[in-house]
Amino acid sequence: MFTKRNVILIFILISVVLISCQEIYSPKNKAYPRVDFPEKNYRLYDSILPFTFECPVYANVLEDNEKGAEKYWSNIVFKSFNAQIHLSYKDISNNLQDFEEDTRKLAYKHTIKADAIDEKIWENDKEKVYGILYDIQGNTASSIQFYLTDSVKHFLRGALYFNTKPNKDSLSPSIQFIRKDIDKMIETLKWKSFK
Repeated sequence: MFTKRNVILIFILISVVLISCQEIYSPKNKAYPRVDFPEKNYRLYDSILPFTFECPVYANVLEDNEKGAEKYWSNIVFKSFNAQIHLSYKDISNNLQDFEEDTRKLAYKHTIKADAIDEKIWENDKEKVYGILYDIQGNTASSIQFYLTDSVKHFLRGALYFNTKPNKDSLSPSIQFIRKDIDKMIETLKWKSFK
């Protein structure tokens, strides 16, 4: 015979069985792909460009030789990071301030999405290399931009881009890694003097 107590126990047992048979869905946490960073090694890059610099061995410099392309424009391609640094070179002819202002405007175009833009001044009196590096933080299309000049003849502008949707959380390790390569490039840059 079923007592009130037995009925309650059977009800609890059936309830536990029914509840435990249902699959509980829990979403997976978002994760970013792991990036294995190569060892830092550099080689001197010396070509027809009017400057030399030390380039990482895991990057390739592609000089833009397309018809209609600006002379001495090139890209440093980081294939394993899906990134590249666009380099544009110009001869100075009483227009240094225009080039500097254009670079500043291009960097500050990212203000809408940027959390902050830090400026770092570069000066190397021995090699006559001067400039500003713009460290652009946030979900911006370009995270690092810079210009270098000798203030007389040479002007070089660079901008780092990733070929993916900007996401500061997932790209941050790669940006920091490539930032060291940009610092090395700037520190080792030398202008060529053509006669």
